[in-house]
Amino acid sequence: MSLILHEHSKDTLYCSGKQYHYYSLLKAAQHLGNIDRLPKSMKVLLENLLRWQDADSIQEEHIQSIVKWQKNAHIDCEIPYRPARILMQDFTGVPAIVDLASMRNAVKRLGGNIKKVNPILPVDLVIDHSISVDYFGNKYAFTKNVNLEMERNQERYIFLRWGQKTFDRFRVVPPGTGICHQVNLEYLAKIIWNQIQDGKTIVYPDTLVGTDSHTTMINALGVLGWGVGGIEAEAAMLGQPISILVPDIIGFKFIGTLSPGITATDLVLTVTQMLRKKGVVGKFVEFYGDGLENLSLADRATISNMAPEYGATCAFFPIDAITLKYLRLTGRDEEQIELVEIYAKKQGLWRNIGDEPIFTSTLTLNIKEVESCIAGPKRPQDRVLLSDVPSAFSLANKQKIKNLPNFYNIRYKCDQSKKDQLDHGAVVIAAITSCTNTSNPSVLITAGLLAKKAIKYGLRCKNWVKTSLAPGSKVVSTYLTITQLTPHLDKLGFNLVGYGCTTCIGNSGSLSRHIENTIKKRNLTVAAVLSGNRNFEGRIHPLVQTNWLASPPLVVAYALAGNIKINLQTDAIAKDRQGNDIFLKDLWPSREEISEVLEKITSDMFKKQYAKIFLGTSSWQKIQVSDFETYSWNKASTYIQPSPFFEKMEKTFHTEKKIKGARILAIYGDSVTTDHISPAGSIKANSPAGRYLLENGIEENDFNSYGSRRGNYEVMIRGTFANTRIRNEMISGIEGGYTRHFPSNEILSIYDAAMRYKTEGISLVIIAGKEYGSGSSRDWAAKGPRLQGVCIIIAESFERIHRSNLIGMGILPLEFLPGITRKTLCIEGDESIELCEFSQIKPNCKIKIILKRINGKCETLETQCRIDTKSELMYYQNGGILQYMIRNMLK
Repeated sequence: MSLILHEHSKDTLYCSGKQYHYYSLLKAAQHLGNIDRLPKSMKVLLENLLRWQDADSIQEEHIQSIVKWQKNAHIDCEIPYRPARILMQDFTGVPAIVDLASMRNAVKRLGGNIKKVNPILPVDLVIDHSISVDYFGNKYAFTKNVNLEMERNQERYIFLRWGQKTFDRFRVVPPGTGICHQVNLEYLAKIIWNQIQDGKTIVYPDTLVGTDSHTTMINALGVLGWGVGGIEAEAAMLGQPISILVPDIIGFKFIGTLSPGITATDLVLTVTQMLRKKGVVGKFVEFYGDGLENLSLADRATISNMAPEYGATCAFFPIDAITLKYLRLTGRDEEQIELVEIYAKKQGLWRNIGDEPIFTSTLTLNIKEVESCIAGPKRPQDRVLLSDVPSAFSLANKQKIKNLPNFYNIRYKCDQSKKDQLDHGAVVIAAITSCTNTSNPSVLITAGLLAKKAIKYGLRCKNWVKTSLAPGSKVVSTYLTITQLTPHLDKLGFNLVGYGCTTCIGNSGSLSRHIENTIKKRNLTVAAVLSGNRNFEGRIHPLVQTNWLASPPLVVAYALAGNIKINLQTDAIAKDRQGNDIFLKDLWPSREEISEVLEKITSDMFKKQYAKIFLGTSSWQKIQVSDFETYSWNKASTYIQPSPFFEKMEKTFHTEKKIKGARILAIYGDSVTTDHISPAGSIKANSPAGRYLLENGIEENDFNSYGSRRGNYEVMIRGTFANTRIRNEMISGIEGGYTRHFPSNEILSIYDAAMRYKTEGISLVIIAGKEYGSGSSRDWAAKGPRLQGVCIIIAESFERIHRSNLIGMGILPLEFLPGITRKTLCIEGDESIELCEFSQIKPNCKIKIILKRINGKCETLETQCRIDTKSELMYYQNGGILQYMIRNMLK
């Protein structure tokens, strides 16, 4: 196959007197035809293909598919994609490094070269998910939480320090620095990457994949990146291209400007609702229109961050003058900024006024029409205007009471004691947490100014509210301190608790014993308000059944009010010292006040904080590790254990011939999230995982969280399907990780049932509704079911990353055909399932399964195979993507 496009697109540019080499889209267009109106994100993909064309894995037909896409703004074609780098956070990163270390053991056992198990791409892992809000509301909270974090996670951090020392091109950002997305935005991203090849400096777009679904935040800088599962990221870092379908691209046009008093959070919740309604799962979203002139880079980052919430693969903003302004603000090198501008303009990646690219379809939003809102009570796409929040809560509370099983009502008959201050709707958690909002100085400063006015009126947060501030980087603390807003937030209890994900990931910590007992005793429906991006039920705190996403200033306002049932548009929040009613409008700062404070933020703040980003605290620096190229596993560890997936693998693979007599482990409804499948929050003592830890001498106070123990499969397999709010339709009236075992008809925990089936030699199947696996890119949501014995999942639809993860773990994803569901088939859970067509599996083929009823009758059901590409088929046939990689290393 000719390499004419690869060779003929080579060109040079000059920046600051230096020569750079690049693959020119303009020169390629001389052979390909006009590509001027390609979306900017599609041009990034095209450059990637041009640069990597090798007449083998990337051929001219792959490149031509991008050009042909323009005809219908759609094409059915698979392309290999190679990102420039990998980004990880510690919850998803630790099991990935455990896998790499375990792969070294497997390669050694099978006679291969263990040095081949080494990252080829640069990998940055940011430790940001392990901090928990155990202490809050005082000046000692940060120090105590950080010390407790180091104490709890010592085994994990020793392991990561070993990985940092052993693996090439692998860097670790120590704990207490910031959250991966904000560190990426403010420091790691280069926008234009460079590499020395044969003495020449090659420049190309900065691209990445990350093991956190909110990796998309970096799209705000014109950097193409999205979240993948940990196992897919591992393959990429080892040199395996990521196989993707040429995407449909939805154009989202912005016009106008935000009205006074409206925040970027209000805007992103509006965008999320619009795009979720549009249906953009598996698609790129690219923003355009002259309204972009009125959105700061931080506003754009807020919108890009929540791409997983509206279901898009990524949410791309083209490079423009606002991008360069942000690069200067964050202290990037002037030569690098100049290179970004020159390269973007030469490649047609620069946004010009009036640009109207070709899109698969479009939406338009006049930003001026955005209204103040929050989202909840359990999904980020459920936008609620402030005036409608009381009725939305009332509806959620009625639904909860309606669904309560009888034994629950009997156990917790309401005690209507007037002495108890708590009532339905009480805000028991108010968290200004990182990720979505703390990268945006405007909303943080608005929150600080609102707190300042509240203090002036003598207002205080209600004493049942657990308040916290967890910024995404130390720069936030710097500008809040320099602008003298920190003392006002502190007085309201929004003291610094740590730099990390905290409440949004479920690390909200315990409520006071009195509060928890009251909620249980009176069966109260209470609320959490947080400035994050995830509010799925059971995620924030097991006793908090309604969770609401809001801007940082509204988090403060609800903490002052103390109850979610308030209408912030019309009701008084509290009374001042003189007994006068104080309303939200009395506390909200003007646009001029906010702008005045914003001007005090300087690039020196960023330069100072990021100067020693990889150094860490003295506790981190004192961690000693061995020089061995394979890890010395500690069999007694409850944090780190070798992955069991490679223990019995052989040099050659054996495709499974058939599945016969498989049992249904569980039947789930719509929107089962990865939180439901593999919890990241607290571990209960009476759960299978809790019992395992107790049996291993771990006291309940030291359980830590599921997320922190992802490096130990023994904990994770027991936590799979163990969420307290998951509902298995095989057993009515019971929430949580339970199922009915057949043929015994016993009700068991999911884990216990799975282990019994395993001893019986029976394969397992999961049946589900729409959007199975939505939420965070959590590889244990695929690893856990596989270890439990699940070999097939049949759902109405799958979330993009989770579908990929299932295949990467050797689980077959099948979809019901349109019009067919578990309900139309009247599946009860006592059926058995057969699949005999493994040799016939091809990408996107139809697969027949046999459903055998308890009365002996059999039905043949046709399903859609969701193995979408040839590469995915190879991974599946090998039993998983990592097994495929190991076998390649042995050749």
